[in-house]
Amino acid sequence: MEKTVETLEKTYSPSHFENDVYKRTLPMFRPKCSGDEYFSLLMPPPNVTGSLHLGHALTYTIQDILIRYNRQCGVDTFWISGLDHAGIATQMLVERQLEFAGIDPKELSRDEFIKKTFQWKEESGGMIVEQQKSLGCSVAWDMSRFTMDVEFSTAVIEAFVALY
Repeated sequence: MEKTVETLEKTYSPSHFENDVYKRTLPMFRPKCSGDEYFSLLMPPPNVTGSLHLGHALTYTIQDILIRYNRQCGVDTFWISGLDHAGIATQMLVERQLEFAGIDPKELSRDEFIKKTFQWKEESGGMIVEQQKSLGCSVAWDMSRFTMDVEFSTAVIEAFVALY
C-alpha cells in the first residue's frame, strides 16, 4: 500500500480556512438571553464614508477581547454593531458622486437623494462590515443597525427631542 504525502503551500494563505471557521462560529455571537449576568457593548458606528483605519482595528480588538473574556467566563454577551450615516460627510460624498455622474444633486427630490445615500451605504457599509468580519469581530451581525433605518431613526429622533 502506497502512502501519499500532502505538501504544504510555500506561503501561508489564511483565506483557505478562516472564512469557513468564522461562518461556523457566527451562531455563538448571538446573545442567549438566558443567564443572570449580561455584558454588552455597542460598537461605535464607523461613518460609511469609506473604509476602516488602524484606530478602528485597535478599538474593535479591545472590545472583542472584553466580549470574548466575558463569554468565556459564562456571562451572556452581546456585541451589537451599527453603521452611521455620517450626515454631512456622507452627503458631501454622495453629492460628489452624483456630480461626477453628471447629475445636479440639487435637482433631486429629498426621497431621491436619500435613495442614493442608501445605495452608497450598501456599497461602502458592506465593505466596512466585511473588513470587520475579516478582523474576526464576534458581533451578532444579523442584529446590526444603520442610523437611517426607519425603526432606528424614529428612536433616534425621539431621543434627540427628549434630550433637547
